[in-house]
Amino acid sequence: MKEMPEPVHAMGRVLPEDRYNEELVANVHPPDWKNPEPAESYHLVVLGAGTAGLVTAAGAAGIGARVALVERHLLGGDCLNVGCVPSKCLIRSSRVVFDIKEADRYGVNAPAGYGADFPGVMERMRRLRAHISAHDSVRRFTSLGVDVFLGEARFAGPDAVEVGGKRLRFSKAVIATGARAAVPPVEGLHEAGFQTNESVFSLTELPRRLLVFGAGPIGCEMAQAFRRFGSEVTIIERAPQFLTREDPDAAAIVSGAFLRDGIDVRLNTEVKRVTVAG
Repeated sequence: MKEMPEPVHAMGRVLPEDRYNEELVANVHPPDWKNPEPAESYHLVVLGAGTAGLVTAAGAAGIGARVALVERHLLGGDCLNVGCVPSKCLIRSSRVVFDIKEADRYGVNAPAGYGADFPGVMERMRRLRAHISAHDSVRRFTSLGVDVFLGEARFAGPDAVEVGGKRLRFSKAVIATGARAAVPPVEGLHEAGFQTNESVFSLTELPRRLLVFGAGPIGCEMAQAFRRFGSEVTIIERAPQFLTREDPDAAAIVSGAFLRDGIDVRLNTEVKRVTVAG
């Protein structure tokens, strides 16, 4: 795979820059947004506008609290932008490919020459994500009575945060800043280039080969979807089973499905080094 592209939210951009991503940005980080003048004091300041932050802000505003919501990147957080929404779009499209492949089991004649149009799959994802983004938009939360501040926040005392030179005083604060993908310390990985959940949904070309580090929920979802789209996929897990937090019998069902899909499954395996050849 090529050098890791910029994260979906890098420098206020969402890649690729098409009309659907323009709509997304206009909803969840509008370029012309001007932060409001802060209220004298807020009952609640929420730092981070992902799933937890949005629910907290909307719930508090709904019972009459004065609420400020701060986000430095995109409202909607991982779920909307680089998690639940885009991944489920890809999974749905990959399931169509699988159903056509298995059509004869149900007495249906599959058309010849079928296959995934990966650019079309990703365009559909961007279109649906942009449509759904209205629910997490700056406009919607402003309409709920929430003061939305875009920018980097820092605590300026036990009862205040600063955003873009403005001080927000509060009675209570919620930190809902989420997490980032952890890049394993594997020799040669940065030189080879890689994807994370923050960049994989910006792809516009199907990778010919895909190596997935880790068989947690995200790794399993992406491994199966990309295999069904036509990539050669290897998934590596250092534990003896997929989905280590789940029941072994359930994990075995996933493992069996992967083998039937033609995924190269490597359990009890650790990645030591990545090298570039050719």
